Amino acid sequence: MADASFDIEAGVDRQEVDNAINQAAREVATRFDFKGTETRIEWSGDEAILVESASEDRVKAALEVLKDKCVKRKVSLKALDISEPRDVSGGRARVDVSLVTTLPQDLAKQIVKDIKATKLKVTPTNMGDRIRVAGKKRDDLQEIQAMVRSKDHDAPLRFTNYK
Repeated sequence: MADASFDIEAGVDRQEVDNAINQAAREVATRFDFKGTETRIEWSGDEAILVESASEDRVKAALEVLKDKCVKRKVSLKALDISEPRDVSGGRARVDVSLVTTLPQDLAKQIVKDIKATKLKVTPTNMGDRIRVAGKKRDDLQEIQAMVRSKDHDAPLRFTNYK
């Protein structure tokens, strides 16, 4: 029997983020406290989100709406790299939010070290942007997944490419 394997990656489902942005934009457009502020929540490139409004407090409120929609769509808030609010032309305020899509090397090394410390018969391989874990027993792989989930990492980890 061939070895079973899976990959540990950082990132989120882009479609779910898109749905969260659309829901947040709809809610901001209909809420009374955003009336007349011309608040915008939209994509700004492939991996960035733009939140813009008439004032800094309205930007922060719109950002909270976006976070709430992300949580409801099961998008990890660890995937959002949120900048500080800044003023832009016309007295408006803006926040840039970028998506975390790559696994930091120091975190990858720590995960590999943690996997090896379990003494299970699995082989973790750091492949740059992901970690491949292979082993003969699927139960061992499930234990590794549970162990990685139990540790609170600063990146949105997901398990993909089951074989």
